Amino acid sequence: MPFTKAKRTNAKLRLAITGSAGSGKTFGALLIALGLEGKIAVIDTENGSADLYAHLGDYDTCQLTPPFDPRKYIQTIHEAENEGYNVIIIDSLSHEWAGEGGCLDLQAKIAATKYRGNTYAAWRDVTPLHNALVQAVLASPCHIIATIRCKTDYANDNGKPVKVGLAPVQREGLDYEFTSVLDISQNHLATVSKDRTGLFPDTPFSITPKVGELLLDWLNADYKNEAEK
Repeated sequence: MPFTKAKRTNAKLRLAITGSAGSGKTFGALLIALGLEGKIAVIDTENGSADLYAHLGDYDTCQLTPPFDPRKYIQTIHEAENEGYNVIIIDSLSHEWAGEGGCLDLQAKIAATKYRGNTYAAWRDVTPLHNALVQAVLASPCHIIATIRCKTDYANDNGKPVKVGLAPVQREGLDYEFTSVLDISQNHLATVSKDRTGLFPDTPFSITPKVGELLLDWLNADYKNEAEK
């Protein structure tokens, strides 16, 4: 196989936004999506929360209800792609992992019915489903923004649970799959926990459509340079 010169040619965004309830994950995702331009689809597992921000601009929603099977997410992503959307917001990706009918639920049911209670063995059936969703996100021709819920994380200190911050409600290591990960605090300011773009400041910042505009310029940098030659 030949080697070719590396180029960031008209790439697609893979952005995760994490935060606890009320931090502004949905709001921030929509603002960034509006800055990315184009036709926006929201896969809404949050009981219609995306509809609350209809005043921000034009976008369409699809209400995803339980069971939150990974295959259901994949089907909806493909439907959005086929209908010509170029920005997909998954709000939220946490339900695929910990929601009713999500991976943890599937694992428990499969363990009970197929593996005589062996929960470890049940991952043989569930992990490929989760991985297929990750691959659908990575392979999509659309920009994808995924919101992820956070919960209080604990560590063991001499037998006593001690709060050590917030942890995403998703499979460990999922952040590796995203271009950037923004963590939103309760005062609605974002910080960057992972970034391949170099666009974001080290200090907390407010999310506006300008963030989406900057990301779009970065994604299309090589494409624009080639067009100008």
